[in-house]
Amino acid sequence: MTRILILDGHPAKDTFCQALGDAYAHSAWNNGHEVRVRHLSGMAFNPDFGQSTFSGTRPWEPDLQALWDDIVWCEHFVVVHPLWWGGLPAKLKGVFDRILLPGMAFRYVSGKPLPEKLLAGRTAEVLVTSDTPGWYFRWIYGSGARKQTEKQILDFCGLKPRGYHMFAPVRGSSGSDREKMLSRAGQLGRRAA
Repeated sequence: MTRILILDGHPAKDTFCQALGDAYAHSAWNNGHEVRVRHLSGMAFNPDFGQSTFSGTRPWEPDLQALWDDIVWCEHFVVVHPLWWGGLPAKLKGVFDRILLPGMAFRYVSGKPLPEKLLAGRTAEVLVTSDTPGWYFRWIYGSGARKQTEKQILDFCGLKPRGYHMFAPVRGSSGSDREKMLSRAGQLGRRAA
């Protein structure tokens, strides 16, 4: 049994991202994993880091503290989000800006170019919806959002990437196409961690 945290990183309610996260969660839960789900749309916090240094950062709002507690609790962290303007929605990026702080998620070590990864021992998986076809995202855009999310956010803090899954194109997809996408998310949940 694995402790799994799913963050529905879409800033709106009742989205296809939420449906994908739910499909993943139900399959993981049905296969004996312990699952918690957080919805970005229901979180109240200021996403603006708002300063130039890490010293004296503002206290976390209750929703950020609850999310952090779940990240510490989990063994596998799943982020589901839409691809907007080639990257993460601003509010989701704001979550990472606010909670992935030195001394908590990573620690700078004197004389070393890269920090100690304080969230090591956990894995992470990303499910992304997009209107851009997956091949175009990879070959034309160079998978910039994937590099940022996997390398510069998750792995930087020690969350070992286990998969980056595109669900695309969503725009123009049929009901049958979406059912296949939901089934795929369920399959990912069944084999989670």
